[in-house]
Amino acid sequence: MSHSRWKTLRERKLAADFTEPEDVAEARREIRLSMALAKAVYGRRTELGLTQAELADRAGLTQAKVSRIEGSDTIPTLPLLAKLAEALDATLNIALDNDDTQVSFAGHRTTRPE
Repeated sequence: MSHSRWKTLRERKLAADFTEPEDVAEARREIRLSMALAKAVYGRRTELGLTQAELADRAGLTQAKVSRIEGSDTIPTLPLLAKLAEALDATLNIALDNDDTQVSFAGHRTTRPE
């Protein structure tokens, strides 16, 4: 049996009767949330044209800490999230609904619309 055929057979077996352990499912949810936050921080930082060092300076953090956040290597506390939002001149929005996680920064308006 070729490797590709074995892989397809294995995938069918797993799909038919495989249930992921709860601790694995929980870890997967945490990783998804961490990655969504990392993407949002990186997106807002680059939108503002900031380097990691500049964002770190604005937030009172180290560049290494910003790098760990953007790399999904750490899960920040609520006070740290507040510092990031302020440093990114934005409101942090987090929506958690089962497997759908959305994290975004909405920039503050600097001028009034006319």
